[in-house]
Amino acid sequence: MELGKKWQVKIGDKEITVQTGKYCMLANGFCLVTCGDTVIKVTATMAEQPREGIDFFPLNVDFEEKMYAVGKIPGGFKKREGRASDKGILSSRLIDRPLRPLFPKGFYNDVAIVATALSVDPEIAPEPLAMLGSSIALSVSDIPFGGPTGSVCVGYIDGKYVVNPTNSQLENSTMHVMVSGTKEAILMVEAGANEVSEEQMLDAIMFGHEYIKELVSFQEQIINELQPKVNDKIEYQVVPEDIKTQVREYCYDKFVEIYKEFDKIARQELEETFEKQALEHFSEIFAEEQERFVKEAIYALKKEIVRTNIIKNGVRPDGRTLEEIRPIWCEVGVLPRVHGSGVFTRGLTQVLTTLTLGSLKEAQELESIDDEVSKRYMHHYNMPPYSTGEARPLKAPGRREIGHGALAERALEPVLPSEEEFPYAIRTVSEILTSNGSTSQASVCGSTLALMNGGVPIKAPVAGIAMGLIKDPESGKVCVMSDIQGLEDFFGDMDFKVAGTEKGITAIQMDIKIKGIDKDILTTALEQARKGRQHILGKMLEVIAEPNKELNKYAPKIITFNINPDKIREVIGTGGKVINKIIEETGVKIDIDDDGKVYILTADEEMSKRAKEIILNIAEDLEVGKKYVGKINRIMEFGAFVEIAPGKDGMIHISKLSDKRVESVEEIVRLNDKVEVEVIKIDQKGRVDLKLVKIIL
Repeated sequence: MELGKKWQVKIGDKEITVQTGKYCMLANGFCLVTCGDTVIKVTATMAEQPREGIDFFPLNVDFEEKMYAVGKIPGGFKKREGRASDKGILSSRLIDRPLRPLFPKGFYNDVAIVATALSVDPEIAPEPLAMLGSSIALSVSDIPFGGPTGSVCVGYIDGKYVVNPTNSQLENSTMHVMVSGTKEAILMVEAGANEVSEEQMLDAIMFGHEYIKELVSFQEQIINELQPKVNDKIEYQVVPEDIKTQVREYCYDKFVEIYKEFDKIARQELEETFEKQALEHFSEIFAEEQERFVKEAIYALKKEIVRTNIIKNGVRPDGRTLEEIRPIWCEVGVLPRVHGSGVFTRGLTQVLTTLTLGSLKEAQELESIDDEVSKRYMHHYNMPPYSTGEARPLKAPGRREIGHGALAERALEPVLPSEEEFPYAIRTVSEILTSNGSTSQASVCGSTLALMNGGVPIKAPVAGIAMGLIKDPESGKVCVMSDIQGLEDFFGDMDFKVAGTEKGITAIQMDIKIKGIDKDILTTALEQARKGRQHILGKMLEVIAEPNKELNKYAPKIITFNINPDKIREVIGTGGKVINKIIEETGVKIDIDDDGKVYILTADEEMSKRAKEIILNIAEDLEVGKKYVGKINRIMEFGAFVEIAPGKDGMIHISKLSDKRVESVEEIVRLNDKVEVEVIKIDQKGRVDLKLVKIIL
């Protein structure tokens, strides 16, 4: 009995092995994908029937990060994997996006894809293998799917494009591009880059597509060998022709009139009123179980009218031309207590971004199957219900919010100053105040404004724009739209987000709802996005032309200096006693690296200097002739004892309190007085004799 079959393909310099059968025997589709020591298991399962009343395709994709895959025991009390990490959620989205447009319309059975990282080689990323595995698992199953698809990662290293580079190679790459597609076209792009040109990005995408073609041919070989099962695809219901006909007759002219209204709010009111009327009308004609078909027919009709207006008449839902950007206004410094703030408004899309600065110890700690253990820059994106006018309870960030936050983070990372230049942890939070499309790119713009307002010395301002596409399947005519709004995203064929500086691209995310786009469309979209980005940058720079020279007065000021690493233990003290005493006295934050680099954070410059002085006094040996600041901590008849630093005392003899005769120590100093002293002698036992220089009031 054969327990499974194996196939192999070489992509670049790496051998990929695929195995089906043998494991997960009750899943509709299964495969094991191996490259080096990275092993990914992918299953595809499907519900036998659609859920009652469902009117959408419920696809769920999960990427499981198992810590055993990298030989780690999970942290926390339970010592087991819990909620997916942000990286796991982003990987799930990466797998989902090229698959979703390839399922047939009207197919509503639940489909679940689970990709599990069983073993991870630190040099071989699991994501491209999981994306390949998901296509294979679906293609060898009885689930209706319009694939197969191929997925690769592209880097640009030493002037050459590299397919599926190792993690070490990516450290020296000017771009990190994930590309998915079919043999004919590109379906999905997700990229981070260091201000590369549109031409370089396009070449990277097309370079990746050549290897995608090889992966698709490889999968076709597998499918052909497993033909009996693959042919057994399930059937599903589509909208009956009589319902389509009657919906068109009743609704077409009315929707044509409604979509002549360019104001979104007024149009929505007209649309909702008429849809309710139409559903009541058809409830008397068709059975209750056919209501979902009526809704589908209405949706399809609205989509057709909006798309026809754009394709044939060049009229967008708000009356703009194809390349026209919505009106923009910006402001900065709107919140006095935060470390930086900016508002970016484009049409009805509005974002408020705040900046918070902290010590490097406040960088986010990560626990995942990656080697990355922390990140210094965090961008968080929140889209509350009121931003779309809905009355719903607030919920924790979902996959969409995490994905949009990560996209903005990737767009801004290339322009942030290095730790050496700017030794802060940086957090920006984008609150979506009003949403009508392209909020993720508005959050890029808002974050740039907040960073500049907060005095973060970014290398260049970054702006983002979302491009859309309408492609007529009959004529093949294509319209690329700049700065798409919600309705154009909803009814369109592409959501192509491009962020970058005046010099070049820093991030891309492209999703397609049709079966891919070609090089010509990509070229047009990238060039149109470049022009739109320059326009948006111009509007932003009218408000703030460069980063503020000074940090906000409430932002912590950081001073850094080095001490002998051998002295770190003395500065910290037993159980942190010494360093905690310094913090209590000065109110500052103190971080010390293992190499002896000290970071002091506070908004109080005087206390910052005092904390530095105390630490240096501890870390440096006292020198005869050098002056120090300390506190009187004990008074005797013959003199006063001064604490120069925790654990370091010296004595001022009564004769050294003044040039004149002193009858009593307390004539000159009192307990807890702050004084400046000079070391005049250190004996063989380490006892320190001091001379009073002055009392500090």
